[in-house]
Amino acid sequence: MATERLTSILSHLTPNKSGLSAITQQNPDDVVITLAIRTPLTKGFKGGLKDTPLDFLVYTILKKVLEKSNIDPQMVEDISLGNVNNGKAAHIVRAASLAAGFPTTTAASSVNRFCSSGLKAVQDIANQISMGSIECGLAIGAESMSEGGDRLASPFHPEILKNQDAADCMQPMGQTSENVGKDFDISREAQDRYAAESFARAERAQKAGWFDDEIVPITTTVKDPKTGEEKEVTLTKDEGPRWGTTFESLSKVRPAFSQYGDRSTGGNSSQVTDGAAAILMMKRSKALAMNQPILAKFVGATVAGVAPRIMGIGPSIAIPKLLSKYNITKDDIDIIELNEAFSSMAVYCLNTLQLDHAKMNIRGGAVALGHPLGCTGARQVCTGLSEARRQRKKVLLTSMCIGTGQGMAGLFVNEMNV
Repeated sequence: MATERLTSILSHLTPNKSGLSAITQQNPDDVVITLAIRTPLTKGFKGGLKDTPLDFLVYTILKKVLEKSNIDPQMVEDISLGNVNNGKAAHIVRAASLAAGFPTTTAASSVNRFCSSGLKAVQDIANQISMGSIECGLAIGAESMSEGGDRLASPFHPEILKNQDAADCMQPMGQTSENVGKDFDISREAQDRYAAESFARAERAQKAGWFDDEIVPITTTVKDPKTGEEKEVTLTKDEGPRWGTTFESLSKVRPAFSQYGDRSTGGNSSQVTDGAAAILMMKRSKALAMNQPILAKFVGATVAGVAPRIMGIGPSIAIPKLLSKYNITKDDIDIIELNEAFSSMAVYCLNTLQLDHAKMNIRGGAVALGHPLGCTGARQVCTGLSEARRQRKKVLLTSMCIGTGQGMAGLFVNEMNV
């Protein structure tokens, strides 16, 4: 401990390193990830988790965390659940954590920043650790889209609606995708070609078993919609990838939001999906003392706002903002996980930021895998770190657009198999 303390003091006295060397250096006070796991992602309303309520989904992933990490649950001081659709999420995560084996001394809460909720949970736990509020915490992202969710039942107050940007916050996500396609001339063909590549990558990854080290099997109950008969099933694989999907087959799919445009379809948009992911974090010194494996270092995350009607371009603002904070460039990034809410925004961000597509969504993205809203931000960390281990690469960037016009991005450094 004395050596670690001396190292920490010297790191503060030494002139700050900049860029890549700064984010990859290791200090006792670093926030590190010791476990990153997720459930299979299943089809909303008809897949393996369609009859699994959010409370049992959260309970199950919490049980898996304790099982896989072998950590004393009393060491976990706070749990943050990223969830979008369930207004009872705060109740659920507290009750589920107690039932899963965490003591009453482990606190719990929920966060909701729409599609970035999982990453927001990671950031909140990491910030608490960094500030010394806690030493060990757990971030979860979970969503049962099969349960449905809260919708804006009526317009905002008339005073709010006098502001056009505020009024645009009510636009359906499909409409915002069509706005991006039209405003930035992203053709239906470009979107379908992008989607076909996402499906091809997911198929390749699934056939090669690349997802296996990030997925934990989930045992649950499924009800036959015709007979009502219930049976127990163990889920092990993502259900979203449709093997053999081609540009030609996607080009035949009808527009999904024809009242707004004709470029976004069920084939080139993210799938309605159920799933959960968990990220266990602590100080590096704590991980070493507890003999926990250090998978990665959390570097930081940031959020940015854009016009609500083109919310999909959010990553194109959030990513440069994050990179500038750490004095690095896109060329320093090895792996990119960009959420494919719609192919329109994915193509826009890929082209506008001039990202290397060979580094981005190597295992496919939400078009092929699905987008369980509150889960995605945590799921991307699981997938990105797994890919970084496979390739023996270091720097992972994750990002997503956010409903109502925002973008978020996170930065991580893989420390396994490098």
